[in-house]
Amino acid sequence: MQEPKLSVGVMFEPKIKFSFLNKYICNEEEVFGNQTVEYSNGKILWNTKLYDELVFNPQNEVTDVFELIDVTIGINFHWERKENQRFKGALKIIVEDEKLTAINIISIEEYLTSVISSEMSATASLELLKAHAVISRSWLLAKKSESENGVYNQSASVSVIHTNEGTEQEQFIRWWDREDHTNFDVCADDHCQRYQGITRASTEIVKQAIAETYGQVLTYDGKICDARFSKCCGGVFEEFQNCWDETYHPYLRKTRDYMSDTSLPDLTIESEAENWIRTSPSAFCNTKDKKILSQVLNNYDQETTDFYRWKVEYSQEELSELLLKRSGIDYGEIIDLEPIERGSSGRLIQLKIVGTKRTRTIGKELEIRRTLSESHLYSSAFVVDKVFSEGEKIPTKFILIGAGWGHGVGLCQIGAAVMGEEGHAYEKILGHYYPDSKITKQY
Repeated sequence: MQEPKLSVGVMFEPKIKFSFLNKYICNEEEVFGNQTVEYSNGKILWNTKLYDELVFNPQNEVTDVFELIDVTIGINFHWERKENQRFKGALKIIVEDEKLTAINIISIEEYLTSVISSEMSATASLELLKAHAVISRSWLLAKKSESENGVYNQSASVSVIHTNEGTEQEQFIRWWDREDHTNFDVCADDHCQRYQGITRASTEIVKQAIAETYGQVLTYDGKICDARFSKCCGGVFEEFQNCWDETYHPYLRKTRDYMSDTSLPDLTIESEAENWIRTSPSAFCNTKDKKILSQVLNNYDQETTDFYRWKVEYSQEELSELLLKRSGIDYGEIIDLEPIERGSSGRLIQLKIVGTKRTRTIGKELEIRRTLSESHLYSSAFVVDKVFSEGEKIPTKFILIGAGWGHGVGLCQIGAAVMGEEGHAYEKILGHYYPDSKITKQY
């Protein structure tokens, strides 16, 4: 197998501005300097002419560079912002959803060099970078294979369930997994893997990590692993089926993020989950070491450092307004946030929202996180304290005490950074986060 090419959706706007720093080729003509394309009645307007699509190819793939202006990064996250970004490879412009989409066509290894620098600091330890190179490559090739075979996993269902008491309750269960991307392989934001071209300078150690793992992927039972990862598991790995479709992957199973103590309570039991979340058990990712955190977190990610254990407070008015804004449902005053089902890491799979006007059970974890925050709650591993004013039966305040950052499935980036700093080789790091998987050279 030869090294594949990859198409990455970077920008989605009615008007896109970009600039070629070297001479590119489009429709057999040389193009250089500042350019603007606009959406116009289902077509691309460029230099007074209309097109169905445009492809700008570099004359030298190693040196030629183009720049996209005002790319949105961190879409729907608390640190969302715009920045100019530079890329190698080809630029493709297509029409999509009454907007234009800018797509970067790049080799996988070139893409990975950027991803490793974008997902974490390029100053991270070599072993951590090598581990991340292998899982990013694995996740990418697994998803690319699914895309080529027409496999997209996504679900959203509304149903009425009947309780033992004979009452009816509404249930809304949804998960997202690549359903958005039909015209390119992956997007450049956190929905897939954070990719910012050559905007983030890559160091020699990043290039070394890519070169020393060239073509390597994780496999299980002869298939490339769906190697998920998140910022901080909170001490225990979550299992795949609790976040996405009902598929059990043996290499994405419940494990404690530690080696000297592997004991683990059953966090699907509410009392055990509450005790785990309210305390701070030892784990690789239980660290406040700024040197280690700076290896994993870019500057904007370091704006908050409370992620192993965190707290969010809402007044009654704030919470009821937030739920209306985020879900479109008027629950009235909120009486309770009741845990219904938890996964292996204590993350909520289903949460019942009880209001004076409406009661609804929601899931899975990302739906819960989206509903309970202006952007994304750090994780769905939380317990709720209700505060009452004297004589009141409806809470005046809700305090969410939580654990971890992200879905918690697969590699925990902060935990892996600690392992790398402690001197563990990338093979051992991968074996810890993906039990029984194998490193295989794909090309």
